[in-house]
Amino acid sequence: MADSSPRPTPPKPLPTPSPESAPFWLAARNHQLHIPFCNTCEKFWFPPSCLCPNCLSDDTGWREVSGLGRVHSHVVFHRAFHPAFTHDVPYVVAVIELDEGPRLVSNIVGFGPGEIRCGMRVKVTYDDVTAQVTLPKFAPHNA
Repeated sequence: MADSSPRPTPPKPLPTPSPESAPFWLAARNHQLHIPFCNTCEKFWFPPSCLCPNCLSDDTGWREVSGLGRVHSHVVFHRAFHPAFTHDVPYVVAVIELDEGPRLVSNIVGFGPGEIRCGMRVKVTYDDVTAQVTLPKFAPHNA
């Protein structure tokens, strides 16, 4: 006889910071959005890397950015790609173009999936998933 009791939902996979991305995740844990910045050509970029992708300088650091941007593109997931996300569907994954230029992939919260449009203004918000992991997400911004 088959066991018909519901299976427990597995935990959601969490990011594992690399040496290049560790400052991003540390800042997020402190509810700040920091992005790599080149001191030579004065440009931001993302994802993090050891060298500036614009001028290949290694004179780089991290700067806090506004956390404001626009939805560049998005998709609504109606099926969970991982069993831990089953109870979240439908959910939105979007490419957010920050006002400072770089684009991040994140979730959109605070909108119904059918309300999201490319070009909509959003601002960063933070989801404290564990004591060690905070995920930057984006919510409506009406300014």
